[in-house]
Amino acid sequence: MEEKPVDKELILKELANFQSQDCKYSEGRILGSMCTEAHPFAKEVFCKFLDSNLGDPGLFKGTKSIEDKVINSIGKMFSLDNAYGNIVTGGTEANIMAIRAARNHAKKYKNISNGEIILPRSAHFSFKKAADMLNLKIVEANLDDNFKIDVNSVEEKISDKTVAIVGIAGTTELGLIDPIDKLSDIALENNIYLHVDAAFGGFSIPFLKRLGYKFPDFDFSLPGVCSMTVDPHKMGLAPIPAGGIIFRKEEYLDVMAINSPYLTVKKQSTIVGTRLGASTAATYAIMKYFGKEGYTKIARNLMDNTIFFKEELKKLGYKLIVEPELNLVSFNHPDMDTKQLANELESRNWRVSTSSCPVAIRVVLMNHIKKEHLKELLKDLKEIY
Repeated sequence: MEEKPVDKELILKELANFQSQDCKYSEGRILGSMCTEAHPFAKEVFCKFLDSNLGDPGLFKGTKSIEDKVINSIGKMFSLDNAYGNIVTGGTEANIMAIRAARNHAKKYKNISNGEIILPRSAHFSFKKAADMLNLKIVEANLDDNFKIDVNSVEEKISDKTVAIVGIAGTTELGLIDPIDKLSDIALENNIYLHVDAAFGGFSIPFLKRLGYKFPDFDFSLPGVCSMTVDPHKMGLAPIPAGGIIFRKEEYLDVMAINSPYLTVKKQSTIVGTRLGASTAATYAIMKYFGKEGYTKIARNLMDNTIFFKEELKKLGYKLIVEPELNLVSFNHPDMDTKQLANELESRNWRVSTSSCPVAIRVVLMNHIKKEHLKELLKDLKEIY
């Protein structure tokens, strides 16, 4: 820190220089991110609530009412009439909260300590953080030939230490949806908490169903589902950070509650204490702004681009890992090493990412990627081929 104040214009110039080094979604060359540029209206609302703190809801009753409405609205999107939960920083925090709820619930009602969580190899790395923080053991279930969780493997790995089973609705690497309906049956039969990580798919699957896409049930319509993660800052077009954790029952929040005696509300279940209300307000605003019709239109556009891209890849001779279920395409060159292909694309200023299971180039067709960007990408892929 400087000894004396620095002129505002100099500070802004310095910050602009730093910001110029950042990639920009609007350029359409960020191919591997599951985030995108927030809608301008959501940004506008976000700025109006910068001074709000949902960690002390007694002081910000209006903003807390907004959060309650948002959680209820998302709950209804997932077939739950009375939802409980919070808007948090993202899928990672939401997943940690879910696993914490499962652990505490199992400890209180089943006297399980040193518990285990069963999750697919395709699960997001946030569950490794959760296991590390909560002193839980990860038991990895196998994937089937379609890279989805093998339900037989799940059944085999259940023990008297199992506190949770995790299924994914939109895997990070391939965008696939696990058979949540079968996991629900297993969870009910064994009285085990089931969490669904729909951080990626949560704001698209319900709207794709409206368009006639066929997906098995994945939400609270299944009686075994206890909680769900969803990220409004992905396909919901809310500003970062905006994740959501939705619980079927209030008792899952209660088992995490910690006394907060000096605040206006005397118990707190979230991990973060000071919570920005701006994310909640922006999520509320953008959900009302788009409505079901608007999000259905977005989902259609993203899948149209996905279908266009994967069909053109096939024409060029590239090999798809799987047929896309959501707006994510993973592929390889038939003869070129994946790392080499990634380097070739990076040299052409495409920001790509590679999956690890299996190793492949992954392109996430988010809202900032337009058809003209895909045509440029396909032109480069043709030259590389």
